[in-house]
Parts: sequence; C-alpha cells; structure tokens
Amino acid sequence: MAKLKMKAVRIIALKQDRKRLLEHLQDSELVHVKHTETAENGFRRTDTSSQLKQFEKNAELTEKALKILGNISPEKKGLLSSFRGRREIDPDEIGEIASRSGKVIGICNKIVRLDAQMTDNIAEQARIRTSLAQLQPWKKLDIPLNTGDTDSMAVFIGTFPKEYDEKLLSSALAEKEPELVFETEVIYASSNLTSAVIYVPKHQKEQAELLLRGMGFSRPLNPTSKVPKDKVKRLLQKSETLKQKNEELKQDIAGYAEYRDSIRDTQDYFTLRVQKYQVIAGLDQSEHIFVLNGYVPEEDMEKLETLCRKVPSAVVEWEEADEEAPVKLKNNKFAEPAESIVTMYSAPSHDDIDPTPILAFFFYFFFGMMFSDAGYGLLLVIATAIGIKVFKPDKKMYNNLKLFQYCGISTIFWGLVFGSVFGDAPAVFYKLFTGNEIQMKQLMPWMLDTQKDALFIMIMSIAFGLVHVLVGMGCKFYICFRKKQYAEAFFDTGLWMLLLIGIAVLAVGMAVSPVLLYIGAGIAIACAVGLVLTQGRAKKGFFGKLIGGVASLYDITSYVSDLLSYSRLLALGLTTGVMAQVFNMLSTLMGTNVIGILFMIVIFLAGHAITIGLNALGSYVHTMRLQYVEMFSKFYEGGGKPFEPFSLNSKNFKVKIDN
Repeated sequence: MAKLKMKAVRIIALKQDRKRLLEHLQDSELVHVKHTETAENGFRRTDTSSQLKQFEKNAELTEKALKILGNISPEKKGLLSSFRGRREIDPDEIGEIASRSGKVIGICNKIVRLDAQMTDNIAEQARIRTSLAQLQPWKKLDIPLNTGDTDSMAVFIGTFPKEYDEKLLSSALAEKEPELVFETEVIYASSNLTSAVIYVPKHQKEQAELLLRGMGFSRPLNPTSKVPKDKVKRLLQKSETLKQKNEELKQDIAGYAEYRDSIRDTQDYFTLRVQKYQVIAGLDQSEHIFVLNGYVPEEDMEKLETLCRKVPSAVVEWEEADEEAPVKLKNNKFAEPAESIVTMYSAPSHDDIDPTPILAFFFYFFFGMMFSDAGYGLLLVIATAIGIKVFKPDKKMYNNLKLFQYCGISTIFWGLVFGSVFGDAPAVFYKLFTGNEIQMKQLMPWMLDTQKDALFIMIMSIAFGLVHVLVGMGCKFYICFRKKQYAEAFFDTGLWMLLLIGIAVLAVGMAVSPVLLYIGAGIAIACAVGLVLTQGRAKKGFFGKLIGGVASLYDITSYVSDLLSYSRLLALGLTTGVMAQVFNMLSTLMGTNVIGILFMIVIFLAGHAITIGLNALGSYVHTMRLQYVEMFSKFYEGGGKPFEPFSLNSKNFKVKIDN
C-alpha cells in the first residue's frame, strides 16, 4: 500500500551525447519528463516541428494503410488474439526497421493511392447511376435529347409534373391555346411525370414556350447529343468497366497484405520518433549542452545514476519533488491488478493515500458475492489462467486477467456459500437421469438460499456495506490525522463513525439482547450530541453554531441511502441464481431421448453463456459503483498525475530490455 516517493532530477550533458542519452532513458523507462512552456534563462528550445510533422504524417499514413488493408483483406485472427502480448524484438531490430521504413512508406503511399482510385471510381459509378435514373424516362426516344429546331419547326423535349397520355396532352394544349398548331409524342408517363416531345411551327415558338412554361414544362437537366438508349448502353458499359477496375484494384491492394507486419513495425518506429522528438522539443539547450528535467521514483535513483554513467558527459542533480510530481503506485501481487480500477477513477493526489489494497479486497469480495456461482467462478479462473499461460500478455492485460482471476476465486467461494453450481444444475440433472428428487440443500447443508434466506442475506449485505463505509471513513480519519487536522479527524469523521457503529449495535440489540440495545443507543445519543456541539464550530455566534450542529444530523439520511445501496449485493446474486435455474429447467423439457439430450446441451450452454455475459458485466459495473460512490466519496480526492515514463511506448512490438 504505497505511493512511491518521487525525486526531481536534472540531467545535464553535452549536446553531442543527446541522442545516446535519450535512447538509454527511453529504453530504461525510469524518468517522467517534466514539460514546461518556456526555457530557463540562458537556454533556448530546439524547433522540432518540421520533423514532428513528418513523423506524425508517416505514422498516420501507416495507420491509414493498415485500415485499408483491413477492409480489403481482413486479417485472420483468433477470437482470443486480443489477449496476446506485443511481439518482443531485440534493440538492434529497431535499426533494421528504420532502414526499411522508406520502402514501407512507399508501399503505404501505393496502397493509399490505389484506395483513392477506388474511391474515385465508386464516386463515378454513383454519378452514372444518377445519369441512368435521369435517362430512364427517355429510353424510347429515338432522337438526341439536345435536338434543336429545324428551319420550319420548333422542337420542345421535356417533362410535365403530372401524368398525360397523348390524347390528354393534346386536349390540354388545345384548350389552353386553340390557335396553336402542334404535334405531340408521349415517351413516358407515370403518376407525377410525363416525358414528351412537342413540335410546333417556328413562328409559334414564343407562344408555345409561354404555354408550356405555364403547364410546368421543363427541359432535361443534362441533354446529350446521343440517342438516350445509346447513352444508356454506353453508361452501363462504363459502369461495368469501373466495377472491373475496382476488382483489379482490390487485388492489387490485397497483394500488399504480406507487408502488414512491416507496416505495423514502421508505424511503431515513427510513433517512437514522435515521442523522442517531443522530448527534444522540451529540452533546455545552449550551444554546447542540454538539460532534461523530470521525476524519478526514489527507489530508482541509483539505477538512473548507473545508467547515466554510460554517457561520460552526463551529470545528475537531485532535488526534492514539488507539487507537480506525478504519482506512481506500488502494490503486492494481490492488489496490483486493481490499480487499473483506481486510475480509471483518478490517480491519487499527493494528500491521498493509495486506496488500491482496500479497493482490491472489497472489489474481489463484492464481485464474487454478486456473481455468486461456483461453476461460473471456476470457468473464470480457468479461462484467465489459460489466457495468461498461452498468450503471455503485456503487463496491462496480465493485470486485467489477474483481476478477473481473483474475482473468479471469490465467485467460487460465494457460489459455495449460496449453493449455486451452474445454478441448481447438480440437483436438476440428478433428478432428470435418476428420477429421484434431491435439493441443493442436501448436497450443501451449509448453504444460504438466496430466495428463502433473502432477508438474512439483505441484512448481511448491509452489514458488509457498513464495514465498507467505515473503512472509507477510517481512511479519511487517518488522512486528517496525518495532516494534523485533529478537529476534522475526531469531530467530522470520528463522531460519525461511532454514531454509525452505535446504530448498528442498537439494531443488533433489538434482535439479540436489550443490553446491546442500551449500549448502542447510548453510543448513538452521545455521538449525536457531540455532532450538535461540534459541527457548527465554523459558524458565528452561539445560535449559528447550534443550528449548524443540529442541521448536520440530517446527513444521517445520506449514510442510510449509502447503506441501502448495498442491497444490490443481494439483487445481483439473486438474479444470477434465478437465471441459471430457469435455463436449467428449460434444458430438461425434452426429456432424456436423443433429441432431448441435444436440446439440453444447446439450451444449457447457450443459457449459461447468456447468464455469464449479463451478470459478469452487471457485477463488474455495480462493484465499481460501490467503490467509487459509496467508499471513495468518504475520503478520496484523486486528481493526481500518473507517472508516465519516457519509454518505448509502441503499439505492436516491445523491445527486450537488458537489465
């Protein structure tokens, strides 16, 4: 249970050794580099923006190329491949990756260009579909859409916004303009569109234009010099050609799939270059030397000094860490997996204690109580053990697997307490295959039935909640005491702790012994009086202090609400058991014939898979809520800056570190 003590470090070396020293620091992962906006007096900053821009551009290019390859030629991965750790390489391989980076970037550019051609072709196909839709009403027209007037006749080719046949159209024209001489040809007609050709004498053109405009007549948007059916044929041929070209382009892109690993390595290489040049940009430099400021855990001071001796010009200076120092947690193997739960909320501030060990115990404990099935817990333990053994995951994934492994152990324990092994599967299948009744209580005489003993389990859940809340308040007491805030420790926290304990003793006394009832009531009343006398101490005047003290007792409702939240321990445990029992019952409906056995296997596996998925997620989320809302609110501030060392922070490979 520790936050490692930090030391501020200042490393000074000759500029000629900068590359070598930075590589050693990046390999060692010892130093959290301190970034400041401006350089110290007498120093300047190196502008690395152009290099950074190029490295970032290359990293983005590789990412884009990998995405394109993934769409065109998906990589075949196992369902559990995400658990596999990064590929381990020797430091010398980075140089080889760097030497190949130019070729790989060229390949990425080709992939992106080919994809751009495909995108252009797809866009052109969309335009062709639009043109075909526009030409659809004109497919039977045997003259070009842009046919012009002759010496004696005006030609109108266009559409009306309603349906006409030739007779109706001729009648409408004649009715509106009796003197007009015309001839009509309807090419296409639908409920809201009529495509037609109208011929009128040349000297009546203006008269016809006015008439047609009044009837909503409009000419084609893109008239062509081709006969529509010929244009349609050419467009279809072009669309087919573009489709074939895209298939060829897909094949060309898929041909680069063999370079996928090289592209990933190159992506990591440029990512590392970005990280390195970001550090260089923040170094204070003069004509001959540079200065790196950062933070190092106190226990790693000697390691850093030993490392810096590899660079003869390097000088290491130590100072006490300031308030900006990052926080690095260090816990035993039991608690370390739960660090991710803490940092997901927020890293501890300098005034906080490390809550990881406390959180770890209660997280495992409450998760198991909610998931509460020995069979599910055993599957969880076995699955995580196989994942760790087979995939050899990175530290982060390893800790996540260990987190659920410990949760699985707790689940086995609580499953045995509640008499649940894949629900009531042992009893159900015993009856199915022997015809004899048996109860889980007979198999596990010690068990608590989540349905019959629900009230007792509810009381037990709230009791566990009280312990959880008191531990959180105890942490607050310790923090205040350590900061010599004795009034806050004893009056604001201690009295409330004793009040809750008094109420708990009173509640037990009501069921067990009048002696305990009186003891609990005495403790509760004494603490309530103490709160009335002390909680208004910041107010002015006697009545202000008194009113503030009395009003503080209203906070008891908040504590009651917090304790009732722990009823979810019963609710989730009950849900897991009931769902499992329902699927067990359904699986036996078809009997023990061949079809019944097959039906039983399918329903049993599918049903319990659903139960595991839903209830594991629910247990995880609600357990976190109990930690964050009910316990952390009592003492934990957070807001610290996590320790993020200058390192080879790559996505796909990791470098072997020679200790």
